[in-house]
Amino acid sequence: MLLSLLKILLFVAVVAGLIFGVEYLLENGEGLTIAIANTEFTLGPVQAVVAVILLLVVVWLFLKLLGLSLAVLHFVAGDETAITRYFARNRERRGFTALSDGIMALAAGEGKEAVIKANKAEKLLGRPELTNLIKAQAAEMAGDKNAATEAYKKLLDNEKTRFVGVRGLMQQKLDSGDTETALKLAEKAFVLRPRHADNSDMLLRLQAKNENWKGARKTLGAKLKYGNLPRDLHKRRDAVLALADARKRYAEGDLTAAHDEAIEADRLSPTLVPAAVLAAKAYVEMGKPNNAAKAIKVAWAADPHPDLAAAFAAIAPDETPTDRIKRFGALIGKNPVHPETRMLAAELELAAENFPGARKALGDLPTTDPSARALTLMAAIERGEGSDDSTVKAWLAKALTAPRGPQWLCENCGQPHGDWQAICIRCDGFDTLSWKQAPESDTMQGNSAFMLPLIVGREMAPNPVPDVDSDGVIDGAPVADVADETDPQRTAS
Repeated sequence: MLLSLLKILLFVAVVAGLIFGVEYLLENGEGLTIAIANTEFTLGPVQAVVAVILLLVVVWLFLKLLGLSLAVLHFVAGDETAITRYFARNRERRGFTALSDGIMALAAGEGKEAVIKANKAEKLLGRPELTNLIKAQAAEMAGDKNAATEAYKKLLDNEKTRFVGVRGLMQQKLDSGDTETALKLAEKAFVLRPRHADNSDMLLRLQAKNENWKGARKTLGAKLKYGNLPRDLHKRRDAVLALADARKRYAEGDLTAAHDEAIEADRLSPTLVPAAVLAAKAYVEMGKPNNAAKAIKVAWAADPHPDLAAAFAAIAPDETPTDRIKRFGALIGKNPVHPETRMLAAELELAAENFPGARKALGDLPTTDPSARALTLMAAIERGEGSDDSTVKAWLAKALTAPRGPQWLCENCGQPHGDWQAICIRCDGFDTLSWKQAPESDTMQGNSAFMLPLIVGREMAPNPVPDVDSDGVIDGAPVADVADETDPQRTAS
């Protein structure tokens, strides 16, 4: 801005000077006398003006020729000049064209063509940070893993591309199944860019898969710190990690640490069923049964679960069936209409041999929500009340084809789990298990008492429920025979 103003002022000054000189010559009427050696030249006013203009043109041409000569000398010497800049711009233009063509070929799935264009762009541009990534991805697309690895390693030499190189090598290790090396590379990438959400997610999954629960909790804390995770979700997943760590401590025999982690998991997520169960176990082992009961009641109020009932029973394992019914009243009252609560109440009455009370507690559940467990309980009630074998077998036959009921299912792949896990055994999903009904639930298998919680067991009634073995045989009679026996149409025929 200032330079432009100075140029304008200089132009105005030159024009003003020329106008002033022309007026001066015209007014005085005298010419311009120039003496060179012993020779004088007298120029009129107009001639003098023309001479000045020609002199300026000559000086301008001289300066241009001088500049051109200096530029040629610098070009020969290898210095940067307008000529070199011209050739450099032309080379750069062709390089970026090749780079653009490489990107388009990569997007079109033409791996070999992308590699050719990337190599050409690298020769023209001399900027490997732009071309090595395309070369790596193109080599992977073309199936040349070694070339891709070399390209990713070259990215490690540049500070700007080091993160991309580490991520590329990490993905290669994951694809080859080398999770141990992939974990180290993910940790390296996390140090380079702790705010990168995808990389921190990958690091968290790898740490969890390798049961590095402490490291996973630190990674989770970093995700919260950098705004990559909502606070409520952080608490839930931190509880899951603490719970998994507590289980690991129990397996290693470190009870003190296991108790601390279990209680911490329940504090972070009081409605997480496995956390409440393990926290209750820790409290019982620490001699704090009231704290254990409180943890179970909070979780039961949110989502009744058979494991919670078993943990509540374990608080006082030697109590009589009558005392147990009385103590469980506080738990049942937290969520009395839930199907799990009604089945629990029925099982407690069965254990006390109060079969009418069990029927009343179960209500219409066998018809409104006929799960295998509810139907098995109904068979137990019928047997306890002295019904004939055909009636009992009819209920058990229904149980064999009824939905199993809620179970731990992975939200990602639908894989059922016999017990809660932090990591899905099929898809390695983290914190993906939910207690719910499967879309196509498994039917009852094995012994019918398998459906009853530990608080009842096999000795629940004077006349035990008939056995159902894995081949579908009830007391030695095939299920088909039982179905025929209880089907009115088949009986009539």
